[in-house]
Amino acid sequence: MIDFQNAKYLKMKEDSALVPLVTPLLLQGERVIGAYRSMRDGVVFTDKRIIAVNVQGVTGKKKDFTSLPYSKIQAFSIETAGVLDLDSELELYFSGLGKVKFEFAAQSNLVQIQAVIAAYTL
Repeated sequence: MIDFQNAKYLKMKEDSALVPLVTPLLLQGERVIGAYRSMRDGVVFTDKRIIAVNVQGVTGKKKDFTSLPYSKIQAFSIETAGVLDLDSELELYFSGLGKVKFEFAAQSNLVQIQAVIAAYTL
């Protein structure tokens, strides 16, 4: 599993290239809402969970997929981009796991992401 205490996903941008990687992991009827990627790692938001993708090794063939179900989220916060601070942040607090932090490029639509999370957690 990804060590969320010592790593964070830096300035991810929307990128649908991750969708084929996680498609075999999806439940019947589960649908992808958005996919975001940094240099190698990424995160996919579905209507049931968040799937964090950690690409490992020199060749990148080895990948770790961590499923973070919305049902385990106790609290979350978003920080939108500003004038000088151009990145956005999403912090999630999971029971049994602790804080998970994702950073997004300024053009990412965190308001839409938080609306999905709120719909499934509140």
